[in-house]
Amino acid sequence: MTPATNSKDISKLLAVGSSEDVLNEVLEILKRISSDFNTEPISNVFDAVERLYRGNFAGYRACNTGYHDFRHAIEAFLAMSRLIHGAVLDNESFSERQIITALIAAILHDVGYIQEESDTRGSGAKYKADHEQRSMDFLSRHGFQFGLSLEEIAAGRAIILCTDMDTDITTIAFPSPQIELLGKLLGTADLMAQLAEQTYLEKLLYLYYECKEAGVGDYESEVDILQKAVNFYDVFEARLRTTLGGVDRFMQLHFASRWGIHQNLYHEAIYEQNDYLLQILKIPDADPRDYLKQSDIVKKVRETYHKNTPEHR
Repeated sequence: MTPATNSKDISKLLAVGSSEDVLNEVLEILKRISSDFNTEPISNVFDAVERLYRGNFAGYRACNTGYHDFRHAIEAFLAMSRLIHGAVLDNESFSERQIITALIAAILHDVGYIQEESDTRGSGAKYKADHEQRSMDFLSRHGFQFGLSLEEIAAGRAIILCTDMDTDITTIAFPSPQIELLGKLLGTADLMAQLAEQTYLEKLLYLYYECKEAGVGDYESEVDILQKAVNFYDVFEARLRTTLGGVDRFMQLHFASRWGIHQNLYHEAIYEQNDYLLQILKIPDADPRDYLKQSDIVKKVRETYHKNTPEHR
């Protein structure tokens, strides 16, 4: 993979649709953090989690949530590795084991949406309200299998909890300042990976149905979630600056070191998405979904959810 280093487009830096490319980039970043970094645990867990999402992990069904899918998991995993690299460049110090624990937490942070094999009612979306706790519990059940100690599992649980926007991070019992920082990095990576994703606006339609099944949120329709997404950009910015301590600043250091680009490309992608959303919502007498063209997602949503019901507006 040879990206164009003068591009400001994240999608041109990494073909995030390929799980192999994502893993290889994360391994490259770890080698830049330390040339003798033991990357084997990361590769092993990545393989196990990919099997989990595909339905090839004993005791679990395949992931069936269109928004919180494997692509989001690996994009958050990648964003986390980039933030850790930037933090190290800014003279933050983490042990190798802390970084391994944090990256395992990153790729597992949404596995709470995955149903156990015996659970055949509905989809994993029904667990939206408590999926963070379920993700933490998955880590507790399988952490030893992934090579983590009891202390590392506890640290990983605390890191995952930082992705819960309803949790006051100041109340979390972090075992060390390093784990607290890693938790804030994951809370940041989770949000940035979602909003910067090339198909974010299209995937909001999937999120509408996830929220509907879970009985959370006040979204009345697919179009309504698009309209209300405009306000989430302000929520996102406020959370980055306050609760998460502005650690997104580390991303620019990563891109400068890795690609010679002195910008936070995630923020650029997010601002572009926001601008486009505002534009299509302002078109008179138009359905904004008609302007969402990425990956045929709108078509897939219609085929899945509009079979026997009037089209949602």
